[in-house]
Amino acid sequence: MDETLIRAQQRELTRTGRYYRHVCWMVVPLLCMSCYFYGLRPLLLCGAAVIAGNLCDRLVSLLRRRVYQSNDLSSESFALLIALLMPATVDWYVLIAAVLAGVFIGKEVFGGYGSYPFHPAAVGYVIAAVSWPEQVFQYPQPYTAIPLWDASAVPVSDTISRTLRSGGILNLSPISLVLGEYAAPMGTGAALVILACGLFLWYQKDTRLSAAVSFLVTSALIAFLFPRQVGLLDTSFAASLLPRLQCVRDELLTGAMLFSAVFLLNEPYTCAHHRIGRILYGVLVGAATMGFRYFGVYDTGVCFALLTVNSISGWLDRTETRLYRLLGWKEDAE
Repeated sequence: MDETLIRAQQRELTRTGRYYRHVCWMVVPLLCMSCYFYGLRPLLLCGAAVIAGNLCDRLVSLLRRRVYQSNDLSSESFALLIALLMPATVDWYVLIAAVLAGVFIGKEVFGGYGSYPFHPAAVGYVIAAVSWPEQVFQYPQPYTAIPLWDASAVPVSDTISRTLRSGGILNLSPISLVLGEYAAPMGTGAALVILACGLFLWYQKDTRLSAAVSFLVTSALIAFLFPRQVGLLDTSFAASLLPRLQCVRDELLTGAMLFSAVFLLNEPYTCAHHRIGRILYGVLVGAATMGFRYFGVYDTGVCFALLTVNSISGWLDRTETRLYRLLGWKEDAE
């Protein structure tokens, strides 16, 4: 029995290790798109984030007197995700502080690899967002020349989030929205590239569709039934059908929604582990995300929603396991 448990733990470590490696590789296409839009600064920011995440792991290994595991790329993957959630004009100290918070507070405070209840990348991003909102929620326009070191003089805005909060409709073509040709976090706009990365992770069995699909479906239903755009709730359903669909498009393609569905929801240790639990997990994150987007002041409400639902993902697993035992069903872990 002990040998069986050890083998199962080894398989789990191998699977999660592969997941973090694949996430690091899947960041590369998004980074290429970001460099196409903003120049070489995103490459330098991501490089600095990776170095900071790696040094955090080495420092913790030294302080805890344990061997540094070079094959553990979890901190590097968290650092890359944090960087891609930032604008291309973010100051270096803000990004480094976010990575340090994500690794030290989000990961190591709870015991390190595999022991954290909250997604470390979301922890780092939220701490930076609350501490420096003027840095995190102001974005440059694509194709803007951004200096490599000091980007403080580059014009930035929060046009997308301000338009949606005020009840307006985005004046962007579908092609621009899908390609990411609008002011947004530097790695979250290119919807086609994000979907391609998600398909690769799904094909490699690194992620499951249940959480991501339920998250997107829930968000889409809320946007369709309760659109933020002024006047749609007072218009007949038939007359407002196309504007409602446009609302769904605008909500799902902005605010890092697709990026979060692919790269954040399916983190192996913070997501629910059973199929029903994953579906409910995605539904709760979707509902909480739309609540933060509708009533909050921050555009990227999905990270705040993710941390909120992370607090009960373990409870979802335990409840589903007890339900299976009560009904005599075989556990359906994914």
